[in-house]
Amino acid sequence: MWKTLSLILPVLIPSWRFFKAIEPSPRVQWSFLSDVDSHARDWQGFRPRPLAVTPLQMLGRLFWNPAWNDSLFVVSCAERIEQQPTDHSITEIARRIQADIEKSQVYANAQFFRFRLIFVHRDGTGLVEDIVFLSDPVAISAGAAC
Repeated sequence: MWKTLSLILPVLIPSWRFFKAIEPSPRVQWSFLSDVDSHARDWQGFRPRPLAVTPLQMLGRLFWNPAWNDSLFVVSCAERIEQQPTDHSITEIARRIQADIEKSQVYANAQFFRFRLIFVHRDGTGLVEDIVFLSDPVAISAGAAC
């Protein structure tokens, strides 16, 4: 009985000792561009966390939360880009941003968008944003253009 319990307990209560260090995770932000040469303004957080989650929503998310799993994949891609940029990771993030843009149908006559990765950290009493990656402009598909 004790042997079985000792095997099941680590599954129910995982150990967090496998982290070598806890470091900030890059945040993904995106902005519309009117053309390839324009400067990005009004950066928006990509899939920001909700400000509040009800207990019922928390319970439901324990069993079904594909949007969160997809957001974790985006963070994983962002961490890979920060360490060593690859076309695959850049494309995966751009593809998800484009899908969200097309779903929301808010384009403001934009033809392109750009995304960036930032780290936010405390410096004294304030917060500092360090930009670690800035993508090339990405064309918004014909289906999304106004």
